[in-house]
Amino acid sequence: MASVAEQQQHGPKSMTRVVLASAAGTAFEWYDFFIFGSLAPVISKVFFAGLDPTQALIAALGLFAAGFAFRPLGALIFGVVGDRLGRKGAFLITVSLMGGATFLIGLLPTYAQAGILGPILLIILRILQGIALGGEYGGAAIYVAEHAPDNRRGSATGWIQSSASFGLLAALLVILATRTALGEQAFNDWGWRIPFLVSALLLAISVWMRAKLAESPHFAKLREEGEVTTAPLKEAFGNRESLRRVFIAFFGIMCAQGAVWYFTFFYMQVFLERSLGLPGATKDMLLIVMTLASAPLYVFFGWFSDRVGRKPVMLGGMLLALALYFPGSHWIAQAANPALVQAQRSTPVVVATDPNTCSVQFDPVGTAKFTSACDIAKSSLVTRGISYTTQPSGDGQTRVAVGGRVLPIASGEGLSAPDLKTLRTKTAESIGAALQAAGYPRSADPAQANMPVLIAVLLLFVVAATALYGPQASALVEMFPTRVRYTAMSLPYHVGTGWVGGFLPVTSFALVAITGDIYTGLWYSVVFTAISVIVSLLFVRETRGMPLEEV
Repeated sequence: MASVAEQQQHGPKSMTRVVLASAAGTAFEWYDFFIFGSLAPVISKVFFAGLDPTQALIAALGLFAAGFAFRPLGALIFGVVGDRLGRKGAFLITVSLMGGATFLIGLLPTYAQAGILGPILLIILRILQGIALGGEYGGAAIYVAEHAPDNRRGSATGWIQSSASFGLLAALLVILATRTALGEQAFNDWGWRIPFLVSALLLAISVWMRAKLAESPHFAKLREEGEVTTAPLKEAFGNRESLRRVFIAFFGIMCAQGAVWYFTFFYMQVFLERSLGLPGATKDMLLIVMTLASAPLYVFFGWFSDRVGRKPVMLGGMLLALALYFPGSHWIAQAANPALVQAQRSTPVVVATDPNTCSVQFDPVGTAKFTSACDIAKSSLVTRGISYTTQPSGDGQTRVAVGGRVLPIASGEGLSAPDLKTLRTKTAESIGAALQAAGYPRSADPAQANMPVLIAVLLLFVVAATALYGPQASALVEMFPTRVRYTAMSLPYHVGTGWVGGFLPVTSFALVAITGDIYTGLWYSVVFTAISVIVSLLFVRETRGMPLEEV
């Protein structure tokens, strides 16, 4: 049996094949996962047609988060598989599970066709997607890292990080091409299924590529020596030192990763389209630009971390994001929809109501009705992306003041579902007319947007996200020994991205719905990023160039 050092001396073609097959498979899995997030507004109409627009979007974003919620479970399941049976087998199973679940989403009956059965089946398949992705990232990152030379581990695993951008780019391009070819009406009616069905082809390619790979040299050596763990969960989480590293990985790196990356590439989509009113096609084009720019930056920052260290590069990304969240979001709003910003400055909207009748409109499962006049008024405004302030009405009645125009809002309590929906529609129309009369634009005009400024600020967020994410795989791999690397590394990664990142869009949007301020949702990202900055400064140690045998 050759030594690990000998096995690591791969020729350029061999290492390229390892990186390409691993990154391509991961990109295909990200494609499968991302099309759901990118199609959240369409999913909300197709599978949650019984809800009003705001609650339908929150439910769709909640379902997007549900996929992330089960990623830690997948990390534990496939972490055990990877540490006991091998890296290759684990990520062959994950890519097959992901592709199959995604393909089936494209065949599901809608709410109009099958009632509640459609959303139930969608939830089940979304959970399977989350479990599959929970086992994917750790396997691919570890497989590449265990092949790469010690002094080039950052740049090699940077390609695994960039696979997320390739997956997102593929999802956006397929969605854009389908939308353009079919038209918006046909796409919303049935064309949304096509991006999901395309996953069958990607599944076949990724399984073929991965099946041709051999086991990683570090795991092969461990198996040859009879040192493979029989209890990876106990060794990873029952050992005090290993558990300490798991906590440092989560709080020092992954809290920020979930906040920065998912703010930049997911919540920003909701912010641009829902809060600022940019057309979906314009939002998609901006996201394509961001994704194209990000792909080489992951590899660059991975390479840079091989030179200057993992910690300073990742910490720099966190600090840049912290500095950007609030001012950057205001710059984006001003550039994307200047008419909306001007209208809100000159003619602020006020909701006068009894605060005791206002609900916390956070309902990811879509079961609450929110029938009070306060809830109906706030929902109508949030659906239009309008910021507002709230004040006590004194008489218990609810009114919306737009400039000099005051609109009384009726309660929907006791109404049947059809009558409640009619009331919501009429209320939204009357508020919309008042807003238009006061100079509020119905939607953003791309011709009036300052695209150079908008793109420049978005790219600053991309730099922050890629500086943090690029070196991350190598940093996490270098924290844990080979025996439990898959299990110990995967759990903090997927709790960070799955729970912190996955719940970011729905929680941030719900905060906006609660407070009436389109910038309130930023606090979610600020808090989690700040936690990682403090923990990273105090506890994360430098590991670049460390031989994996010494971990």
